[in-house]
Amino acid sequence: MSLDFGPAVALSCRECGARYPLGPVFACEECFGPLEAAYEFGEVTRADIESGPASIWRYRALLPVPADVTSKPNMNPGWTRLVKAGNLGRTLGIKSLYVKDDSGNPTHSFKDRVVAMAVEAARNFGFHTLSCSSTGNLAGAVTAAAARAGLEACVFIPANLEKAKIAMARVFGGRLIGIEGTYDDVNRFCSELIGDPMGDKWGFVNVNLRPYYAEGSKTLAYEIAEQLGWRLPEQIIIPIASGSQLTKIDKGFKELIALGLVEDTPYKIFGAQAQGCSPVSTAYKAGHDVVQPVKPDTIAKSLAIGNPADGPYVLDIARRTGGAVEDVTDAEIVRAIKLLASTEGVFAETAGGVTVGVLKKLTETGQLDPEALTVVLNTGDGLKTLDAISDDAEPTAVIKPSLDAYRATV
Repeated sequence: MSLDFGPAVALSCRECGARYPLGPVFACEECFGPLEAAYEFGEVTRADIESGPASIWRYRALLPVPADVTSKPNMNPGWTRLVKAGNLGRTLGIKSLYVKDDSGNPTHSFKDRVVAMAVEAARNFGFHTLSCSSTGNLAGAVTAAAARAGLEACVFIPANLEKAKIAMARVFGGRLIGIEGTYDDVNRFCSELIGDPMGDKWGFVNVNLRPYYAEGSKTLAYEIAEQLGWRLPEQIIIPIASGSQLTKIDKGFKELIALGLVEDTPYKIFGAQAQGCSPVSTAYKAGHDVVQPVKPDTIAKSLAIGNPADGPYVLDIARRTGGAVEDVTDAEIVRAIKLLASTEGVFAETAGGVTVGVLKKLTETGQLDPEALTVVLNTGDGLKTLDAISDDAEPTAVIKPSLDAYRATV
C-alpha cells in the first residue's frame, strides 16, 4: 500500500522519542506513550499559505495530508472568523480581545477540523468505516464527514447527551450507538472494539487514527496567527476536554516560529474547565503533575472527560508559558454564554461559556494581563446546547397587537 501523508514522515513518541512508520497506531511499544506525527517541512512562505483556499487546506504543507487533498470530497472546514470583541473587552476591562469563533464550521464545531485529518488517514489505510467515541460534537462531525467521503459511519456516545447533538449526528446517516455510562466508559468500549474482528478496517478517529486526527487542532493556531497579521496572541484561553486541542495549538505556534512565519514572541496559554469536570484544574492548583480522574457532572458535556489523556501535557504547557488552568461553575457558564451573546452577537455552546467564564474569572483575579492581546476560543454553536439557557425560552412579554398594549408593557 502506497501511503501519502505529505510532509509527515513518521510517528514519534511524545514521551521517549521512539519513531515508528506511519500507520494506524497510537501508542508507543517501548513506553506506551502517545504517538504524534513527525514532519520534514519544506520551505513554506506566508505567500504560499495566503494563496491557498479559505479552509484548513491552505496549511496542507504543514499537515499529514497529500498535496492534492483539495481534489477529494471533504467537508473543507476552517478559516472561521476571528471576532474583534471590543464590547466584551470593555465590559471585562481587557484592552485588546478577540473571539475565535469556530461555530462557523460545517457541523458547527471545531471537531470538523480534526475529523478532516482522520478522513484522509482512513483513505490512506483503506478503511471503510469511520468511528469514534464522542461527547457529542465529534459524533456529528464524523457522520457528516463519512457521508461526504463515501464511507460508512458508526459512532458511540454516552446515552444521555443533549438531544440536539444526537439528532445532528443521526441526520447524516450511519449508526449512532448510545452507551450507558460516561464518556470514559464509551472510550474504553471503543478500545476493546478495535481489537475485535468486528472493528476490522474501522478508523476510530480519536483512537487508532489519533496521531493524524489531533493535528487538525494545529490549524486553529495557524489561523489565529494569520488573522492577527502573522503574529502570536500574548494570551489565549482554550477549553479542556481531553486536552489535545490545547497541546496542538501550542505545537502549532511553535511550528510557525520554527518556520520563520511569525516572530518568536512570548505567549501564555490558559486552560478552561467546568467545575463539574475539572481534574486538570484541580491538579494545576494543587501543584501536581498527575491528573486524578473524576466522574463528570456538568452542563458542559462536550468537555465532560473525567480522565483526560493529555492532562499532564496541559499542565506542562500552562506552567511553561506562564499561563494557568481555571474552572467555573455551571451557573457561571450560563452567565458567560449570555454575556458573550449580548455583547458580541456570538451564541456559544456550553464549552464557549466555559472559556468566556474563565476569561472573566482570570481577569477578576489578576491572572490575566488586561493590556495584552488576548484570544478566547468558542468551539461550538449555542444551538447545540439550548437546554443550558432554557430559562430564557420565553418572550420578554406577550401583548395584544396594539400600540397601547406595547406602551403599557414598556
